[in-house]
Amino acid sequence: MTGVNGPVEDLTGRRLVVVTGASSGIGLAAAVHLACRGDQVVLVGRDPARLQAAAERVRENSGERPELFRADFAVLDDVRRLAEQLRAAYDRIDVLANNAGAIALQPLTTVDGFEMSIQANHLAPFLLTNLLADRVGRIVVTASGAHRFGALDPDDLNAPLRGYRPTGAYGTSKQANILFTAEAARRWPEMSAYCFHPGVVRTRFGNDSRVVAFGMRFMPFRSPEKGAETLVWLANQDRSRLANGGYYADRRPRRPYRKASDPRLAARLWEVSAKAVGIAG
Repeated sequence: MTGVNGPVEDLTGRRLVVVTGASSGIGLAAAVHLACRGDQVVLVGRDPARLQAAAERVRENSGERPELFRADFAVLDDVRRLAEQLRAAYDRIDVLANNAGAIALQPLTTVDGFEMSIQANHLAPFLLTNLLADRVGRIVVTASGAHRFGALDPDDLNAPLRGYRPTGAYGTSKQANILFTAEAARRWPEMSAYCFHPGVVRTRFGNDSRVVAFGMRFMPFRSPEKGAETLVWLANQDRSRLANGGYYADRRPRRPYRKASDPRLAARLWEVSAKAVGIAG
């Protein structure tokens, strides 16, 4: 459904929902729930074998096998290719769940020249959303209460590489997620945009050799299904009941730290991010 200013949400029937980071954890749990609800679910992940296993789990629970797309968010050309593939496959995406993410144990620079966390968690979904914006009705971004550790300098996205701390780099990328969501709501009022804190979830997130699970330092673990509840809720709620650009936890609106709610910082981050990924700001 398209309105005068762009896509208009239709929550009454079967929707198309694209979930990134859907091979396991929160993304897979949300995909299973949404597919069981009757939505057409599209899974995006990095590892083909894990994607196939995730698709089988969705099929076992819902009776339908989802479409699969492979992309590594540490490679921006993968994100560009993913956007082209999604545009070719679908005229409309009702919900884009920007859930993929990483936390680097050591300072890592991607092939694109950016610190790993800021690229995988912010620049990649920023690019994907911009490339699909004309056909997306709603975005839901997996942020985190770890934004409290953020120290974002939009004029130096690689600042965390100096004196590297995993929690600081990850927190900065999550700070960026919240700022991006708010700015997306301001720039694209016809699109609904929400972000949320899932809690600290026991998933594969910290299993790779280059990542670390540090959440136990500030909150007990919860299951992927519990962590996905707010994502699913935000994907389903009528927009009149939600605050566009808002930050949520446990299906309730929350006030993020001031560093993640400064509209001037959000606007500057958008400009710098657009330049970084090579699109018009």
